[in-house]
Amino acid sequence: MSQTRGEIEGVTVHASCCGYRLIKRLGDVSGVDFKVKMMQVDGKKIKMTIWDTAGQERFRTLTSSYYRGAQGIVLVYDVARRDTFENLDLWLQEVEVYSPAGGRDVVKLLVGNKIDKERVVSRREAEDWARSKGMLFVESSAKTKIGIQQVFNEVVQKILENPALLSNTAPRSRGRKLDGKAEKSGGGSGCC
Repeated sequence: MSQTRGEIEGVTVHASCCGYRLIKRLGDVSGVDFKVKMMQVDGKKIKMTIWDTAGQERFRTLTSSYYRGAQGIVLVYDVARRDTFENLDLWLQEVEVYSPAGGRDVVKLLVGNKIDKERVVSRREAEDWARSKGMLFVESSAKTKIGIQQVFNEVVQKILENPALLSNTAPRSRGRKLDGKAEKSGGGSGCC
């Protein structure tokens, strides 16, 4: 998380298996839907950078660069499709392999989406799975917008509550880190 112009903090969230349409779409980054959502939490302006793969296998080639600097990971399954729930172990394994510290240093949230449809995965089953993996849990409907804001609020609040997450960020832009020190400008190409 970095503070820019003294007022906006940035949060990077990796979202798999869904696309929340409340977020302004910025463009296409290697086939991944890259979005930014502005929100206010506890009087702080938060800029969330969201990378959304929509759960597609073709995006798995992004591996570690995709997870670098992420402070939050959101895994989303469709409550009306058991296969999306059963694939969560594979997605979580990828998080553990490619994110810093095996995924222990990120906030992880499981979202049961499409609750407006007839479900085949019970809330209880999903809550139990999330709890066993040390994840937060929320249900939502992108169609009716139920629970969508809660998804972002939960992730951002937990990130802000954990100062260690604030120091684990990869510099993404020039500005000031929350510790007040200026970020060093990296000499890379700016990709990712």
